[in-house]
Amino acid sequence: MLERDFATEARQTRDLVRDLHQARQGIYWADLLISAVAGWTSFVAACLLSPLSGKMIACAGLAVVFLYRGLCFVHEISHLDPRAVRGFETAWNLLFGYPLLMPSFVYSGVHPNHHKLSTYGTRQDPEYMAFAKSSRMTLFFALESFFIPVALLTRFLVLTPAGLLLPAFQKWLVIHASSLTMNLQYRREASVDLLRSVRLHSSLVWLLWVSALSLAALKIIPWRVFGVWLLVSAFISFVNTLRTLGAHGYESEGEALDRQAQLLDSIDTPGALWTELWAPVGLRYHALHHYFPGIPYHNLGQAHRRLVESLPSDAAYHESRSPSLLFSLRKLYRNGRHALRHH
Repeated sequence: MLERDFATEARQTRDLVRDLHQARQGIYWADLLISAVAGWTSFVAACLLSPLSGKMIACAGLAVVFLYRGLCFVHEISHLDPRAVRGFETAWNLLFGYPLLMPSFVYSGVHPNHHKLSTYGTRQDPEYMAFAKSSRMTLFFALESFFIPVALLTRFLVLTPAGLLLPAFQKWLVIHASSLTMNLQYRREASVDLLRSVRLHSSLVWLLWVSALSLAALKIIPWRVFGVWLLVSAFISFVNTLRTLGAHGYESEGEALDRQAQLLDSIDTPGALWTELWAPVGLRYHALHHYFPGIPYHNLGQAHRRLVESLPSDAAYHESRSPSLLFSLRKLYRNGRHALRHH
């Protein structure tokens, strides 16, 4: 498609979705609270039921589904104007961020660099690696995701106190270990405000967890709660990693991509209702989100339908669609294997 054709398509798409950028507070709050109640109720049930029984596994599975959904709201928080849904980030941190060792600062202020035309697909992109060039990298990235909860426990329970005592180490933590990122070369700028925010939220996370561990030491709550937490968190991490691998083609050569190239390197997987299980909160419309990052998650489905129905058959947007997550993962793995063979 010629540049002038894509420019025409971009103008047409903006007109089609112009009225869909308003966040609806009621939807955000209802979804967040339902996910929290369902997720933590299932989690408690899994802790109380007989270990590895059918009912326990079923409840743990439900906990994964709902806590994962709730956790994914951090993506919305990273794009949402705080004034649009007041108090939402604070509530999210209390319900999901702190207990799951994922306070909002690890994503807010980081994720926007994944959208900028100047950084997408480059070494400054926190959420991009050249998976299309190495099937081994793809496989390793998927498997190591099971161990992310252990890394989070180390970061927030062991390193937080050291950071509070040693200002120089606290700055190191902010730069190197306070971002949810797949690109290990990404470095975060340690501004005064960010240092203060990381210190505050890390302290609250540490206090919450030390309190829970103290209750376990006093035999007020059973130690198995932490085993169930580890199991649930590991599966949440794995599912999210598969979703991430299926979100892009990862074919960038390391140089900045223009808007059309970024769109074509991103993937929509509209799928059926079950797609919401592994790509909740609008994440199945990932290419559309890169096209219009300001559209709230609850309007992405409608925006997608409008574009599919109204854009011409040769529009670039149609090329971003995948029939399934499995299809996208297979394609990514094959591309990586092919690249290794010809390296």
